Amino acid sequence: MNSATALLYLSSAVLFIYGLKLLSSPRSARRGNLIAGAGMLLAVVVTLVDGDIVDWWAVVVGIAVGGLLGGVAAIRVKMTEMPQMVAAFNGFGGAASALVAASEFVRIDGDLLEIETAVTILLSLLIGAVTFSGSFIAFGKLQGLITGRPITYPGRQAVNAVLLAVIVGFSAWGIIDPVALPFWVVVGVALLLGILMVIPIGGADMPVVISLLNSFSGLAASAAGFVIENTALIIGGALVGAAGFILTMLMCDAMNRSLWNVIVGGFGGADSTGAGPQSAEGKPVKSATAADVAIALGYATKVVIVPGYGLAVAQAQHACAKLAKELEERGVDVTYAIHPVAGRMPGHMNVLLAEADVPYDKLRDLEQSNPEFPRTDVSLILGANDVVNPSARDDATSPIYGMPILDVDRSANVVVVKRSLSPGFAGIDNPLFYEDNTMMFFADAKKALEDVVSALADV
Repeated sequence: MNSATALLYLSSAVLFIYGLKLLSSPRSARRGNLIAGAGMLLAVVVTLVDGDIVDWWAVVVGIAVGGLLGGVAAIRVKMTEMPQMVAAFNGFGGAASALVAASEFVRIDGDLLEIETAVTILLSLLIGAVTFSGSFIAFGKLQGLITGRPITYPGRQAVNAVLLAVIVGFSAWGIIDPVALPFWVVVGVALLLGILMVIPIGGADMPVVISLLNSFSGLAASAAGFVIENTALIIGGALVGAAGFILTMLMCDAMNRSLWNVIVGGFGGADSTGAGPQSAEGKPVKSATAADVAIALGYATKVVIVPGYGLAVAQAQHACAKLAKELEERGVDVTYAIHPVAGRMPGHMNVLLAEADVPYDKLRDLEQSNPEFPRTDVSLILGANDVVNPSARDDATSPIYGMPILDVDRSANVVVVKRSLSPGFAGIDNPLFYEDNTMMFFADAKKALEDVVSALADV
């Protein structure tokens, strides 16, 4: 590597790190994404030109085609489908890294393959294949192509252990005698392992799964960087892997779950579908109308809005922002309480509200929101379920006991906008719905909010 190439790779790494730092704040995230993207573009161009792999026209055509596909996807993919898109990106990233390693293995004569290179090739193939198949199982669950419930079978942990043993055994063979068979066996078994790792994981844990697979895609890229001795790929992959793993652990802490407990799977995954009010075990609920909700909100001094996946499904973020504006014009203090695992991917609610131009300073995290609920007149829950379930705090027998929640039940009044009383992703009932200070507004979130805005005119 000549000094100019090394300097340009160093420049791209600096752009990666600076862009990643900007991603830590919603205000600078878009700029950080562009800066990190520019760093990757620089690294790709330098690699292709320095290695004399293709000519400039091929580089331009590749950028144009990739840019066109990315632009079409960015425009056409709905915000509710963003978790699926992230899962697909993770999968393609893992596949790309595995293909890089595979191509290098094919290019090098087996007799000339050094032990260090064989190890990094096997790591990239293993992690990339697991990431690819696991990510598209996650995609299928999020898209509804596969049930969101955990798919379990007897002895699944023993099966996974056998598959891991097979991978270790064939990897050892490939390192000692670098013939083609053990490498391709590792790829095939890793693809199966990725599927079997994700199918037992329910919808409640999808934010953690996406974060973990994102980390895997970075590790696969870093391993591929060692295979082809590319500094930019090593650094970029390491950054993605580390950031993804840190986010994974934060998601686990937000649910009071260990990473091992999530990977073992078998928890949650109930579909939150159904229509109309129901009473669980004969418990009474207070049904509300748009006029009832408008009166409660219109005469409030402080309102906290808690968005959940129901908001995303209904594409109700703009209606939510409009209601907040109407209330603020009446002098009501309106803020948003964002739980770390609300929705189906990390930051899902932040992205939705940003699309509706909700000011960043109105968003509060869990630690900021909980002290405010005792002073809140109305907490408006929009499609959230498990993240506001008091069982996590009060019922030691609950499967989600110990999970940090938003303490909305400590508000003077709670309004829950939901299509039915069916459980959320964790698959358990929510006693909040039956509290004396809770009103249930059974409706699609977007229509409900639009009706409340109309009713406010008469309050």
